[in-house]
Amino acid sequence: MKIRNLRWWVIALIALATVINYIDRSALAVLWPDIVEDLFPDESAFERKQIYANISMVFILSYAFGQAIFGKIFDWVGTRVGFVLSIGVWSLATAAHAFAQGVLSFSIFRAILGVAEAGNWPGAAKSNADWFPTKERALAQGIFNSGAAIGGIIAIPLVAYMTVYFSWQMVFVVIGLVGLLWLIPWIILVKAPPKSHPWITDEERAYILTGQRDTDTTALKEEVEEFNPTTRELLSRKESWGVIIASAAIDPIWWLFVFWIPIYLNEVYGMDVKSIGIYGWVPYVGAMLGAWFGGLLAQNRIKAGWNVDKTRKLTITLGCLIMLPALLAMASPGGPTTAVMIMAVILFGFQTVISNLQTLPSDLYGKKSVGTLSGFSGMAAKLGALGLTALVPFLTADGNYTPAFVIGASLAVIAMAAVWILIPKIEPLKAK
Repeated sequence: MKIRNLRWWVIALIALATVINYIDRSALAVLWPDIVEDLFPDESAFERKQIYANISMVFILSYAFGQAIFGKIFDWVGTRVGFVLSIGVWSLATAAHAFAQGVLSFSIFRAILGVAEAGNWPGAAKSNADWFPTKERALAQGIFNSGAAIGGIIAIPLVAYMTVYFSWQMVFVVIGLVGLLWLIPWIILVKAPPKSHPWITDEERAYILTGQRDTDTTALKEEVEEFNPTTRELLSRKESWGVIIASAAIDPIWWLFVFWIPIYLNEVYGMDVKSIGIYGWVPYVGAMLGAWFGGLLAQNRIKAGWNVDKTRKLTITLGCLIMLPALLAMASPGGPTTAVMIMAVILFGFQTVISNLQTLPSDLYGKKSVGTLSGFSGMAAKLGALGLTALVPFLTADGNYTPAFVIGASLAVIAMAAVWILIPKIEPLKAK
């Protein structure tokens, strides 16, 4: 049996895993108004926000180290087994939230969830490097990243709707079971990498393998030796630090909205869970469109004759410039409809950036090192998000979120600078 365009089936399945990933992680934020009334009825509004921030920081910290751990795991065992471990554990951890009774138990389950969910990103980056030629990687990454946006679009109204029929405990159980069901098509479809997969056509195999180390518009006629440095040598290269620092700067912007959109709408506009379900999904539509736009723009420019260096830097810079004025506009957004529309512009710009930023490890290094660099940059990204999440309760103690949005604008500038200064040319590196 042969399956045409098998690589697109693989990335679609990973995008679906990302949808599930975001439903799982977003459920806590959406359900929080109900959870605090049940478990923390006597705490003040500030104390409730601080409890939520502390539990969220446990998740991010676990997620940060999980990215480094799973980056190595995916390089060791490959994407097939790596995804089984990652999504299997995170789905069980999600279901376990139903048994949480307080801060400690929530923190334990969020820690397990964070470590396991972290595998999705280095796993996707490695799958991208395995299954796609260079010219298609940004589009593939955009499709995968759109899963995060679609997950956000679906999660908020879906979870809010489920509370009509289920308790918050049962909601966690149901969405945990969905992740376990995903494992069935993954195990069946992804039997091996493209070089040895029995269902891939000969034409697609040749197309993938001949274009994987190509930095120009035409395929290389001779195979280029891949550079797979040791971890120590990888971390000694300034280009690696360009990816790491840019990730650490840009990622907190995303997490600012993932964690705080429902809380922001609840606090600033007095919305309950049902009302949050009506408004809270809108920003993720912008994220979905940005993921597609960033990937398609990069693919279009490469087909037009631009090299990878020019393409990546243009798209990353454009995304940051889209975010800057929108972040500053959140200082005084007006009504809730305007606020969520501005958030949609911000997340559009973010996804335009990240679709190309996350392909840099595969642009710079061989396939055996992609997971490692993706893991380190992912860990740095989550540590940056951890810092901003820890500050939010104090920055917004009076209900004014402007300081948090100004910090977000500053981080976009830092991300641009890291790419331009530390990565003079985005191309396959060679050993010193």
